[in-house]
Amino acid sequence: VQLQASGGGLVQPGGSLRLSCAASARTFRDYTLAWFRQAPGKEREFVAAWKGSGSSTYYADSVKGRFTISRDNAKKTMYLQMDNLKPEDTAVYYCAGDNRMITSRIRYDHDYDYWGQGTQVTVSS
Repeated sequence: VQLQASGGGLVQPGGSLRLSCAASARTFRDYTLAWFRQAPGKEREFVAAWKGSGSSTYYADSVKGRFTISRDNAKKTMYLQMDNLKPEDTAVYYCAGDNRMITSRIRYDHDYDYWGQGTQVTVSS
């Protein structure tokens, strides 16, 4: 399975960006898909996830109410709509996928088998 993230860029505080993650998985709808991010000097952290074979979504507290994860199974693409961006959202954003994810592990990056290459998001005035 290959994942390719795109859509990053430079945006001012309060602005919006939409990230995309295109997947090559044949059974895309069965995959749990997630976004993680890593800021300079920090560990990679969970941002949001969509549980496979269903419609349950999960968010980090730091982005809840500002970010929205979605997916288009026909296009085999996942999205992360990021609104009201803050400087602390600056990071490299990675998409991840797994077809055997259990809910209790959905926030743990080491439990995902497949990763995209990352896209840089910079929030600065």
